[in-house]
Amino acid sequence: MSQELGKEIINIPVTFGSNLARQAGRAQELAQACRYLGWNLHPGRDGLQALEAGEVMAALTAHQPEAIFFPHEKDWNSRHLEINQLLKSALAGMPKDFSCHIIETEYWGAMSDPNLMVAGSAEDVAELIAATSFHQGEVTRNPYHLSLPFWMQDNVRRGSELVGGQGQSAPNFTFATLYRLNEWKQGRLRDLAPKNRINSAGPNYLSEALLGIS
Repeated sequence: MSQELGKEIINIPVTFGSNLARQAGRAQELAQACRYLGWNLHPGRDGLQALEAGEVMAALTAHQPEAIFFPHEKDWNSRHLEINQLLKSALAGMPKDFSCHIIETEYWGAMSDPNLMVAGSAEDVAELIAATSFHQGEVTRNPYHLSLPFWMQDNVRRGSELVGGQGQSAPNFTFATLYRLNEWKQGRLRDLAPKNRINSAGPNYLSEALLGIS
């Protein structure tokens, strides 16, 4: 994705989990995965304490992101729910002239109202599997990397109707990820319906889906 968009992608780890014995290992594994993908880690995130809203605001001020990806408000996992609330609290404290796209993601809990489905090519999926495999401690506990293709296949089934409309035919791609895309502008969240709600894999498909929105 970073190569296609020509954008810098910065991972800001809010927490390294509640298992104290795993925190240092998870930090190292994340650094390895980001290095593989060509992503950057937010400077100073070698520490293992969870971020607070003020620190998130400082990061947003420093980076001025065009888009922020974070878990949606019902993504089940307690850490994901905390991150959703933390990010929204930080956004509420930002200056009124701060704006960006808000892209909520899902993993543990499926969204009932995604408004965007983005296809993934076989090459994308292979790269994600490889990157996830760097999280050795986590995939030993639960082989997320092996189930990833099947999850993305099921997203096509769900997204064809949740995003495309009830009764719509499935698109002609195999893998996809579902998102809820909105905009933060003038101190509040604004609904933003994507121009192309279902994006097929192809040249610039990610940029068209996620950042090519007026």
